[in-house]
Amino acid sequence: MNAQTTLSPPAVGQEVGRTRAPFALPGPAHQVPGFVGRDGEAWAGRDLGTVFRAPGFVGGDGEPWAGRDLGTVFPESGLVGRDAELRAVRDFLGEAKDHGAARVVYGHAGSGKSALLKAAVRAATAAGTRVLRCAGIRGGAPSDLSGLLQILRPVLGGPAPRLPAARLDTLRTLLVDGVPAESGRSSLSFAVLEVLESVSAGRPLLLAVDDWDALDEPSREVLSFVARRTAGHPVAVLMTARPHRTRLAPLAGLPELPLAPLTRARSARLLAARRPGLDGQAVRELLATAAGNPLALLELPIRSEDSLPHVPASSDRLAAAMAPGAARLPAGTRDLLLVAALHPAGDLPLLLSAASRIGGTELGFAALEPAEREGLVTTDGLRMVFGHPATAGAVVHDIGPRRSRAAHAALAAVLAPGSVRMLWHLSQAAEGSDPRLAGRLEAVHRHAQEQDEPAMGVRLLRRAAELYATPRDQGRCALRAAQMAHVLGLERMTRTMAHRALRLPLGPLGRLCAEALAWTGGGQPPCDPATWPVPDGAAEQENALELARITAPEAAGDDARAAALLDFLDRMPDRADDPRLLHAVATAGRVRRAATVLAGISAVPRLADVPVRDLERLGEAALLAGDPRRALDLYRQAERRHRFHDVPDQLPRVLLRQGLAHLAMGDRGQGGHVFRRCAELADDHGQEHDAAAARLLEGLVRGLHTGGTVRPGGARDLEAARRSVRSIDAVLAVGTACALTESGDFEAGHAALSALLAGPRVTEAALFALVTFAEAAEAVNATGAALAVLDRLETALGEECAPGVAVRFTVARAVLADDDNAEALFERAFAADLSCSLFLEAPLRLAHGRRLRRRRQFADARVTLRQAAATFTMMGADARAARITAELRASGERTETVTPGVPRRTPARDLLNAQELRVADLAGRGLSNREIGGLLGLSPRTIGAYLYRIFPRLGVTARAQLAEVLRDHGRT
Repeated sequence: MNAQTTLSPPAVGQEVGRTRAPFALPGPAHQVPGFVGRDGEAWAGRDLGTVFRAPGFVGGDGEPWAGRDLGTVFPESGLVGRDAELRAVRDFLGEAKDHGAARVVYGHAGSGKSALLKAAVRAATAAGTRVLRCAGIRGGAPSDLSGLLQILRPVLGGPAPRLPAARLDTLRTLLVDGVPAESGRSSLSFAVLEVLESVSAGRPLLLAVDDWDALDEPSREVLSFVARRTAGHPVAVLMTARPHRTRLAPLAGLPELPLAPLTRARSARLLAARRPGLDGQAVRELLATAAGNPLALLELPIRSEDSLPHVPASSDRLAAAMAPGAARLPAGTRDLLLVAALHPAGDLPLLLSAASRIGGTELGFAALEPAEREGLVTTDGLRMVFGHPATAGAVVHDIGPRRSRAAHAALAAVLAPGSVRMLWHLSQAAEGSDPRLAGRLEAVHRHAQEQDEPAMGVRLLRRAAELYATPRDQGRCALRAAQMAHVLGLERMTRTMAHRALRLPLGPLGRLCAEALAWTGGGQPPCDPATWPVPDGAAEQENALELARITAPEAAGDDARAAALLDFLDRMPDRADDPRLLHAVATAGRVRRAATVLAGISAVPRLADVPVRDLERLGEAALLAGDPRRALDLYRQAERRHRFHDVPDQLPRVLLRQGLAHLAMGDRGQGGHVFRRCAELADDHGQEHDAAAARLLEGLVRGLHTGGTVRPGGARDLEAARRSVRSIDAVLAVGTACALTESGDFEAGHAALSALLAGPRVTEAALFALVTFAEAAEAVNATGAALAVLDRLETALGEECAPGVAVRFTVARAVLADDDNAEALFERAFAADLSCSLFLEAPLRLAHGRRLRRRRQFADARVTLRQAAATFTMMGADARAARITAELRASGERTETVTPGVPRRTPARDLLNAQELRVADLAGRGLSNREIGGLLGLSPRTIGAYLYRIFPRLGVTARAQLAEVLRDHGRT
């Protein structure tokens, strides 16, 4: 061969030889027919020596690996969320440098195996290691030993390794000619091992094998053979492979490094770093579909509702990675995958029936087997499940509109006539306008809400707007779709449909509503309610209620706008029990319209028939009106509906409001538990706003429980929490002031609560703290000023004062009572129904016990104080224990001790029954009510009732005293 065809030596650190083109082996001696280099030049007819001098990935000539700190040479990888895996690779390279090592990186398509392998190559090259690489070809049929040729080509093309000539001849013959040598192919593995050991003698060696499971079988066997025999040589073998349902035998026993899906938080970080500027709706959709897969996060297109017919989104790269063999599947299997991607909730018999209609051939369960062999789907009973959510889009990526419409039509033919899903698929198969079908879609969208599929309701209305022929019908459906999208927090969809509606005929209130929705997420505020016209007709009444719902949060901060909104709603008496009207009145009027709101909630007919979103609105209205118990009941009904329809992503919002209701009722134990559940679920579903609010409120409960400092959240957390709970600042301010009082800092607590209750706009959160305010005022001798505050507030509320708030006023006045009217006020307070209001009964008994002690009625005082202590313990108010213990000692309570010659007091087994003993024993060990209930099969509230009876009998005031008292009582 002449000098013109001889390739120049490889540059230091140059990466070559990584081609995924299949090799046509065997061929004539010393020729590699069909081998194509990186520059596309064919190697056919080249001299073997020239071929093996083709550039490889060769390390530098600097100092060897030994003595180098991998922590300093590991370059910046750019990988997000893979810190633990990068550390594992760094440790692996360090281990291999000393005595050889092998690792298999397992991960599904798109999980980042190749990126991690590249990071290892860069780190090894920077450390002075020689790197040899090869890669498998998915979806192809590589020729035998083509993988080994990629690995060994740079080695055999360079200076000859220090090996016997016969061994090198055997290796060359097998790799290039494909003709068995005299000793046969059995010696190939040992020959390769000897060559690699010889290469590593000068400096460490890394074999980087990408997609090992896609290599030709002989190469796989040889490389796994080498991987098991690296001990004693500075050879690192790092291979990537996809996990299989059955363990790959050649890799069995080799150390593994699995690549798990990224967490929600890390997925969000990756999107922020690589795809900045996405709106919240797009981020939520991508997080849900990608399910932690890095390639899917980067490649999935933003879903567009404008494309018809509907198919799951994907990209060329994502389809090639997740479904490389889909195009070669039988036609019946491809049809089955298509209908499964369009209707993932369908069972297998229904999908087979629909797929049979597409091709006109009856399909059986055998049609599923090719897709299972490709790893695209699995079966769970009669359900077919894609291996990854993004696989559904990958398998239908190249399907044309005509076949997609045929699949939608086939699904519509096999689904229940008139059902939500049947009409949806029918609408996707339709072309042009179809007013009759549009009317059916508009009529059925409410059923989607009732079935807890509100997003489907939006899609039905949007499609109806496209199918109607008249602009007025189109405008009505477009506006209704925008209104529903706004409820769901789909800001992009809200703006899109609102702008579309504005281009169509609308009524006066409908246009105002569309304008308000078009500015969702920022811009001009909604217009002043004082300028709204009187609604004319049922459609305009609907638009008026939606406009009130949208406007109420902003109007609540402006007295004039709030009054105008309330005046407008008062002119709609025939809709007085509509959940949207009640929610708007409660939001704008707050406690000033409490009685009206609560009466309206009571008048709502058949709550079982109320859509779940309206149940949530009624629950929030009850909470804003000062009735947390009714709010809790409504939110629990909403939770049951969501669980019944299996939509866990809706639960964080409901649980967060349940926790607020528990907090308003003083049930801190249950409140903290619900906030923890909410934060966990919100993290699982990427709902950072609900998660931020739940964590802030959980910290508040912790401060109330222990009387410790409530740590304020950061500005970012508070901003996120406000999007979930608009009144979060008021709740945190009131809770922090109450925590100061719980800790015994009555001066600071009183000052903070006075400021919150003395302002012109008192929130419902502050009214929940009336009794705590009274306790703090009594402790700092400010009863006169406190009574004046109570008088002003009670007068301002007047007849609109909610019954629950009125009871708080009664208890607060009893706590502040002087000697002249104390008996009458306490009698009036105890006469109220406090059986379900422990948060009111406990401070009332504590105040009464103190008064009895001051009047030197010590026996009665001790009984009352013990009851107060037990009640506070049930509430989770541990910070009160020390103060109540001091009160009991001041009233003559003494802890008995056992001394020689003195009879022991009554054993605990004579004071408590067997179940009470078990409860007391577990509580004394530090278990919570919930943990005890789990062990004994009882509810936490029942455990609290047990402790309520146990504490006075044993003469204790806190759980921490139980263990010692049980021991002193001689439980055994």
